[in-house]
Amino acid sequence: MPGKYSKKFLEKLLRDMLLIRRFEEKAAQMYGLRKIGGFLHLYIGQEAVATGSIAALDLQKDYVLTGYRDHAHALVCGMDPKVAMAELYGKLTGCSKGKGGSMHFYDAEKHMLGGNGIVGSQIPVATGVGLKIRYRREDGVVLCYFGDGAIHQGSFHESLNLAKIWKLPVIYICENNQYGMGTDFRRVSAVEDFSVMATGYGIPGKQVDGMDVLEVYESISRAVAKARKEPSPFFFEVKTYRYKGHSMSDPAKYRTKEELEAHKKQDPILILKGYMEEKGFTDEAGFKKIDDEVRKEVIEAVDFSENSPEPEEEALYEDVYA
Repeated sequence: MPGKYSKKFLEKLLRDMLLIRRFEEKAAQMYGLRKIGGFLHLYIGQEAVATGSIAALDLQKDYVLTGYRDHAHALVCGMDPKVAMAELYGKLTGCSKGKGGSMHFYDAEKHMLGGNGIVGSQIPVATGVGLKIRYRREDGVVLCYFGDGAIHQGSFHESLNLAKIWKLPVIYICENNQYGMGTDFRRVSAVEDFSVMATGYGIPGKQVDGMDVLEVYESISRAVAKARKEPSPFFFEVKTYRYKGHSMSDPAKYRTKEELEAHKKQDPILILKGYMEEKGFTDEAGFKKIDDEVRKEVIEAVDFSENSPEPEEEALYEDVYA
């Protein structure tokens, strides 16, 4: 584990990861009870990626864009779990007024510019945000997340090329959770180390252990500092693993129980907990206290959502541009 960190900083990382985990477990439960409809793509197992990378940002001036597996990024950006859960419920009090659901979390004030339901489409949008920063001579940086299933999209390659030419402060993060829907990424990729793809555009590329929140934080922090000092893009392949299926309708029969159990031994929450115990920053009681607080917060989010109003029929015609 790199560096020295304060107890307060580590507790914030731990709390954020636990909030993501408990929020998603509760969302899965509510989906099973048919309280939540539509699509639901869970992030369980990948918590260290969003948590570690967004911890490197100043969200007064930096931006986050991601794909449809977006609950974690929104929560780490500071979205109220009540508002997030209400969006899953399709309620008026949700972050997108109940119209977006799981794939379209959005909070402009917190600079979380959305999940996106179309594979890879957030990549050129994030590149455009980077152009806005350069054009207005701002001091911001953009984090753009996408999965291994999106990396072979033309939009990825076109965006990296433009970002290099225009020297845009965009950090492209491929969250390689090993499977594009149900397909092992090695079956559909000409290269297994995605970080080499950056070389074709003269962009620094690096592979990072996405199960270690501190390694993610260190790597992204360095890139953010460089992009601020001298605007330029970076590319990271963050190796992670999702413990659940692609979405709630996916039984994940394309992998063995042994594979799943092996990866669960590298649970990012347990890795950070172990590190904090080593440093004397927490123990079982301290961990349980944070976990209990988070569980209570998630139950309150469900209660809030249950009691929130449905959108009125007239809302069908609001926010429609054509």
